Amino acid sequence: MAIGLFILAVIIQLAMVLAIFLLSLSRVTGSIVALITVLITAFISPWSLILGVPIALLCLVLLITPIRQSLITKPVYKILGGAMPSMSDTEREALDAGTSWWEKELFMGAPNWDTFAEYPYPQLSEEEQSFIDNEVEALCMMLDEWQIHHEDKELSPEAWQFIKANGFLGLIIPKEYGGLEFSSYAQSRVMSKIASRSPTAAVTCMVPNSLGPGELLMHYGTDEQKQRWLPGLAKGDEVPCFGLTGPEAGSDAGAIPDTGVVCYGLHEGEQVLGLRMNFSKRWITLAPIATVVGLAFKMHDPEGLLGNLEKTDYGITCALVPASHEGVIIGPRHNPIGSPFMNGTVDGKDVFIPLDYIIGGVENAGRGWRMLMECLGVGRGISLPALSTSASEMTYLTVGAFAKVREQFKISVGKFEGVQDATSRIASNTYMLEAFRHLVTCGLNQGGTPSVMTAMAKYYATETMRGVINDGMDVVGGRAVQMGPRNFLAVPYQAIPVSITVEGANILTRSLMIFGQGAMRCHPYLFDELQLLQSEDKEGALKQFDNLFFKHLGYTFNRGAKAFVAGYVGGSNHAPSFADSFTRPYYKNINRLSAGFALTADMALGLLAGDLKRKEMLSGRLADIHAHLFICTAILQFYEYGIKSEAERLHAEVAIKNSLYTVQEAFIALFANFPNRMAASVVSFVTFPSGRIFAPVSDELKRKLGDTFMDDFAANPFRDYLKTMVYYNTEPDDVTGRMEHAYQTLLEVEPLWQKFKKAEHKDSFEGLTFEDHVVYASQNGDITEEEAEQLITYNAIRYDSLLTDVFDIHLSEAQERENPHSLENAVYKLTDYAQLKNDAQLKNDQQLKHELPTDNIEQTSNHVAPVTDTEQPTGDANPDHGYESDGDVKMVNEQDTVEEARAQTDFKDSNPDVQALGPRHRDAESHLSERMSYNHSLNKSNSDNTSTDNVKNNTMDQTDSNNDKWQDGLRRDKNDNV
Repeated sequence: MAIGLFILAVIIQLAMVLAIFLLSLSRVTGSIVALITVLITAFISPWSLILGVPIALLCLVLLITPIRQSLITKPVYKILGGAMPSMSDTEREALDAGTSWWEKELFMGAPNWDTFAEYPYPQLSEEEQSFIDNEVEALCMMLDEWQIHHEDKELSPEAWQFIKANGFLGLIIPKEYGGLEFSSYAQSRVMSKIASRSPTAAVTCMVPNSLGPGELLMHYGTDEQKQRWLPGLAKGDEVPCFGLTGPEAGSDAGAIPDTGVVCYGLHEGEQVLGLRMNFSKRWITLAPIATVVGLAFKMHDPEGLLGNLEKTDYGITCALVPASHEGVIIGPRHNPIGSPFMNGTVDGKDVFIPLDYIIGGVENAGRGWRMLMECLGVGRGISLPALSTSASEMTYLTVGAFAKVREQFKISVGKFEGVQDATSRIASNTYMLEAFRHLVTCGLNQGGTPSVMTAMAKYYATETMRGVINDGMDVVGGRAVQMGPRNFLAVPYQAIPVSITVEGANILTRSLMIFGQGAMRCHPYLFDELQLLQSEDKEGALKQFDNLFFKHLGYTFNRGAKAFVAGYVGGSNHAPSFADSFTRPYYKNINRLSAGFALTADMALGLLAGDLKRKEMLSGRLADIHAHLFICTAILQFYEYGIKSEAERLHAEVAIKNSLYTVQEAFIALFANFPNRMAASVVSFVTFPSGRIFAPVSDELKRKLGDTFMDDFAANPFRDYLKTMVYYNTEPDDVTGRMEHAYQTLLEVEPLWQKFKKAEHKDSFEGLTFEDHVVYASQNGDITEEEAEQLITYNAIRYDSLLTDVFDIHLSEAQERENPHSLENAVYKLTDYAQLKNDAQLKNDQQLKHELPTDNIEQTSNHVAPVTDTEQPTGDANPDHGYESDGDVKMVNEQDTVEEARAQTDFKDSNPDVQALGPRHRDAESHLSERMSYNHSLNKSNSDNTSTDNVKNNTMDQTDSNNDKWQDGLRRDKNDNV
């Protein structure tokens, strides 16, 4: 009885602790509840004080401020303060830059699904839709990426003029300054459609709307600067570029060596206070043709000319300088991996500019890094993800068409499981990217500058695109390897490294930015704690830290308790109001993983502190968890606003299972590599008590999605949807339209084509060529003349879509490809193989009848199967074999004479090899000689237009009669010898 009461009391105490954490009670309230519980359980069983006394002592420490601060707060403050590395002003501004949005809910471990459900789904306005349907469509029709890429090495003058005149460079500029003032979603859609036609043109239009000075001017520029520059930028009269990176500073842009020193100098004939600039910028897009240059540099005032003698270094500052300004050198072009968008250098030595060239004026001196992180971060979430989504969607369309049209081993290549492993990834990843784009632009449409979300968008969109295009290259194979104006994959494949590298190299973005900034922007307490740890006023900071630190502990234990409970009963059932039976389990999984992520992130931050900055592999895995939780919610939102067809559900299911599995594996890898093994084991047990909970996508799902990938219209509405996202056409002479034209033609004739190919593969038709088979089938009445023409037409389109380009010996000019299977050329593909074979067979039958004795004719006919149109005899019964039949062969049990038995057993007196093979060699040799002589005479008689016998005449008459049915260039006379 006593043992039972003791166990009951302990269970009550543990349940109390768990309840305090789950309910997230405050330090004071939780301590009081714990003390009361300890007293109650002591009455139940005094032995419970073994656990109760430590709990009570801890509660007293937490309640008594001097003791708490002396025993806990001060030691922790000192330890963490020493562990945290010093932070420069630039780093502090970078961490403090930007806002947070939905990604913060996921980071904190308790996403508010009611808020999620209320997010306005991004849609185009009538004006934006009209611009995409008209101006963007017109621009796409003007663009030929092969010519741009390999011949002109730049956009045509007509394209440039159209871009400038129609506001493509001013999508983000307010209408009051002459811009279009499009939403973030509209900008993304515009860039995607242009990129589906020409990545070069897309990058050209992208930069002024993301990396250019326009965004900085709109948010930070003075009224005078806005009036001076924005109208010209909106109309295209001014072409901007922004100089940030250089030979000594790429991804580490904060280390730029470029300087601007405050001094007096001459400007427009007057002595004014300004900056003496020295800079060297590289890899600057649009620099070779820019009329205005944005510059980032480190500003110094050694003489205190700005009025503050104690402040000599202001930090990174941004200025706007006319490209024609004295001393500014717009250098030669770079060649970014063959992509011919304008990219080059900007240099200046001792260039003097007035202070009012600083964006926002002197008041914004030293605020450049924050400005860049906030404003250019927005562009990072629009432009490159838009280009990545577009490339993936075009890969989906073109590779899906190719996979169905291209046949190997008698079936479409898209039916092979190995190929479906790749195509299912293309399909699910493209769905994910479109969903990702919608949720990111949804957040950007609401304002704010969510730098963590946009960093996620840049990294995971471009990396996913890289995988999609690589899979596409694997499926298409040689058709994609051979460069030329027919190649629909080579240009985006070639440009992949540009997207991976620009706007923050992907390695840095994943390993440093996403979780590094995410922890600062998304954690409810960490940034404030960090500020207090580096405060000069230690006494004042300690009091504030005492309050924040215990709130932080309460938050951590709350997420730990939630993760622990979820590990056994699953995550919270909280979900958006629109959740259905398909999506609800996934919301539950996200709740569970989000709570586990909050606990794991706190473990990493608390135990590694500043060392986490150098543990980039761990930081990268934390970034993977955070980002893929965000991606899961994007997929669910996109599915909710779709048509929820079976095909779309299949895309969504594979996509979200891939992300959940990625999250799980990132957790497992982090725990396996975490330096503090004990802590990692505890947190691993709390979050995954039963081990892995998600399996990779099954082969069955991959096969289903691989099949759906090749469908269109009602069978796959998502493919139909993608056509509205890109520049879509079915022109047979277009780089992407050619493949789509073949695909759509196949869909029209597919039942006939499959039936015909199936019969063809069974050798149902005579002849050497496809055209022979079609003629044979038509003459035999298997297909109509109209069906024959459909087959010939599709085969010509199919063949043309699979042709690769050829060039002259210097690879300078692509040669025109002749299609031997076109309707006009099909007649030249006909052969007289079937007629020759038929004539030879008839001649051979006559000869056999003549050679064999009369009483053997019936016997021979009984052993030789008759030849039919659909089944060729095999072995000796085939007249084309060239050998006579061996006749009857008796089994041993049928050999009942004494002579036969002796012949089988008397090995010494018999030579079976000579006896058996001798006559056969002689027969074969004589028969082959006769057949060759006959073939020669047959060819001669054909050339002389003579007939050998009545049977042959009747056959040819029948052929002539059927040939009269064949029209449209496929008819040939019986004596044509093609």
